[in-house]
Amino acid sequence: MYIQIPDDLGVTEEQARLDFAVGLYTSHTASLARAARLAGRSRVEFQRILSERGIPVAYDSSDLNDDIATLKRLGQL
Repeated sequence: MYIQIPDDLGVTEEQARLDFAVGLYTSHTASLARAARLAGRSRVEFQRILSERGIPVAYDSSDLNDDIATLKRLGQL
């Protein structure tokens, strides 16, 4: 997907990606792990950003499945 952001908004591409990812997370469209990847941030860093914005972090079965897949990929499970 391509989105054009007008220069006069004063928003960087990085900020737009982060805001988009936060929006997807808060609307329950993307899991925490997926939203963090979309934002180009680690999961811990994305959780910190959510906390700074006053957005509660929910850990659901999708997050658990992502964690299990990551552990398997890393050979830790």
